[in-house]
Amino acid sequence: MKALQGIEGRVEWVERPAPERRKGEVRIRVAAAGINRADYLQRSGHYPPPPGVTDIIGLECAGVISEADVDSGFDVGDRVCALLAGGGIAEEAVVDARHVMRVPEGLSLVEAAAIPEVYATAWLNLFRLARLQPGEKVLLHAGASGVGSAAIQLCKAFGNPCWVSVGSAERLAYCESLGAQGGALRHDGGLQSLRDFGPFDVILDPVGANYAELNLQLLAPDGRWVLIGLMGGREGKIDMARLLRQRIQLTGSVLRTRDADFKAELLADLERQVWPLFGRGELKPQLERTFPVQDAEEAFVTLGSNTVAGKIALVIDPSLT
Repeated sequence: MKALQGIEGRVEWVERPAPERRKGEVRIRVAAAGINRADYLQRSGHYPPPPGVTDIIGLECAGVISEADVDSGFDVGDRVCALLAGGGIAEEAVVDARHVMRVPEGLSLVEAAAIPEVYATAWLNLFRLARLQPGEKVLLHAGASGVGSAAIQLCKAFGNPCWVSVGSAERLAYCESLGAQGGALRHDGGLQSLRDFGPFDVILDPVGANYAELNLQLLAPDGRWVLIGLMGGREGKIDMARLLRQRIQLTGSVLRTRDADFKAELLADLERQVWPLFGRGELKPQLERTFPVQDAEEAFVTLGSNTVAGKIALVIDPSLT
């Protein structure tokens, strides 16, 4: 089969052995795959896959079942999407059947390829780790990203007003169109205007060091700060006295390295509570652009430009889409 591999800071569509399928796994003929910041970092050599995971790039895909155990809950030909620790951008993917979900009603396979990673990430960190309650206020840094786009829609659907930080007025308008109450631009000191909207009960932060001091200033007593990335660096200054006095909870969170049972339970919860919202039109995949997989390097350069609002997907098998 062909698969996407990072080679010397680029991605290339190369021949690789088809993965073996073990008991409890299904084989998917992949139609399309979303690309994420983690994939971009892996391409650049900064985020190797966890031990035992294939070096084929890709954390999510969609397609049709081509092999499955009789007790897997799936039949050959079922339309599905999946969350993976790696291996999603390939002609075939083998996945733990518990990490596979049926495509939400009304979505194409290309749209479905762009939802597992970002909605699982947003759901885990806002509603499970941060225990977000109806009416609580949320700040989403990098609000126009794939995770940010999913988080805005989830906040709106579950009754949580949210604000964002973004890099341009156009991206702020995009976030507001999804349901954000407002926000601030990160350039020229604009983030200080977030004080006008706070304090916030929960902050979802993929930036890290650069925003550490600001986050503490913006959180309400008993606020929860969930750190999911280090785009702004790994070492930041934190006023520990303020953390203590305000009873702030700081949680570091990475989904990719969670164990299989944890992911299975998370995805079952996601399919039960979130997937029906797609069918009702309350959630919509924010797929800004698609590329044929043969143009994957161009897609990754586009993702790295930080101008994408939402997600990018690679089309692998057009006959299925």
